Amino acid sequence: MDMTALARTLLEPVPAHRTAGIEVLRAADGTAELAAPTPPELTNVIGSLHSSGLVALVDAAGLGALVADAPGAAALTGVVPLGTGAALEFLAPARGRLRAASGLDDAARAALRPFWSGESDRVRLSTRAEITDAAGTVVCRGTFEWSVRRTGGAQK
Repeated sequence: MDMTALARTLLEPVPAHRTAGIEVLRAADGTAELAAPTPPELTNVIGSLHSSGLVALVDAAGLGALVADAPGAAALTGVVPLGTGAALEFLAPARGRLRAASGLDDAARAALRPFWSGESDRVRLSTRAEITDAAGTVVCRGTFEWSVRRTGGAQK
């Protein structure tokens, strides 16, 4: 199911995402693709996107994939996703327009099934993202650990 419009509505207004200029390009079927410029305010001493900007992209890409896995907009009502850990591997300077791609693996999708169906109101899962520059060079890979809960109990 294509959840791109909803992912844009949920993710782009987040202050950290807005500061980094993160834009949702696509969110469907448990996968997400996002893009961001390299704002001068978020560069490091070599003019590359600072690690904090890369973390924001890995975070947003994982959230996009999570939204893209939902069976519909109603399934996201009251959902609170919080990061519990992250690991990033910096591979090359991150300059120019960057793209981040994330797709839920089988374990994450299996963990989410009882959450989406309302059988549980909490789930823990991991997302992975890869960030490339305009030339297609992989500049960063990362994982994000999530604790996701639904406020008000599970939706049945």
